[in-house]
Amino acid sequence: MTSFLIVRLGALGDVVHAMPVVDALRRRWPEARVDWLVDPRYVDVVRLVDGVGRAIAFDPRGFLASGERSATVATIRTIRHERYDAVFDLQGLVKSASVARLAGGEQTIGFSRAHLREPASRFFYTRTIDVPDGLHVISKNLTLLTSVGVERAEPKFSLKLPTLASAERVREHFGSAGYVAINPGAAWPNKRWPPERFGQIAARIRDMYRLRSLVVWGPGEETMADAVVMASDGAAERAPVTKIVDLFALFRGARLAIAGDTGPLHIATAVGTPVVALFGPTDPVRNGPFRAEDVSVSRMNVCVCHYERRCRRAMPCIDDISVDEVMSAVTTRLAGTDTVISG
Repeated sequence: MTSFLIVRLGALGDVVHAMPVVDALRRRWPEARVDWLVDPRYVDVVRLVDGVGRAIAFDPRGFLASGERSATVATIRTIRHERYDAVFDLQGLVKSASVARLAGGEQTIGFSRAHLREPASRFFYTRTIDVPDGLHVISKNLTLLTSVGVERAEPKFSLKLPTLASAERVREHFGSAGYVAINPGAAWPNKRWPPERFGQIAARIRDMYRLRSLVVWGPGEETMADAVVMASDGAAERAPVTKIVDLFALFRGARLAIAGDTGPLHIATAVGTPVVALFGPTDPVRNGPFRAEDVSVSRMNVCVCHYERRCRRAMPCIDDISVDEVMSAVTTRLAGTDTVISG
């Protein structure tokens, strides 16, 4: 085989979880071309993956916007011209499955019905692969490669991380002691731990380990980041304005990352930073850090609104996680052991 196309349009964390597929394919076929169809917002992220030939911007919403329709059709024509040996749909939605089939590869491969977010997606595949229950999403993605003879691929992130001025300034600012990266935000309100508690954690880390914290934030999260800083008793400061690509360098430079189940958490694990992860409605076994030594503090077993954006109770279950529990997880992770703390 000489050419492959990955279809994983978004979101950020899911794009990161798909990255080991590229490494696994290139280990099996070092000279093969591996292209990736992705949401325009994440093209620069995919370009960080060592072994990706082309990161091809594709917005399925272009079919519905008359001004974008011609560009969308042109993209499909371009990828059809490549005649890929195999096209892998890692998303499992009708929109991703349909464009995977339109790519015109020799095979269009996706998950079996039980593992699709939209079961109708299966009608676009020429081959489906069943996966065992209970797998981490990274392992689930790698299971698709059994269709082309890649068995038991080990998860590995191969990234080309540039030296960025923004990250260098942060490193120089904190000096040799380094810093802890805290990400309090998340697209789902149900995944957010109270910012004041992140601030308390920053203060306790400073007092115990003499490490200050950098609060990472995205668009619309300035107020949340400021709340962490205000509650930290001077132990934390807000990060400068960053692009997504900057986050890879910022997390790589951190001594520890603390975050909920969101894209920046998965970036931290991809670059090898020690992680303490906080989980409410989602499962750390499926979505959490995949290294055994990282620590997840979870309320999945008591949550009543699994995989829902907003809580149906008066207080999200993630709010039940105490500062003491998270600090215990920090101590555990910095000591190099592994555990999952559950309530």
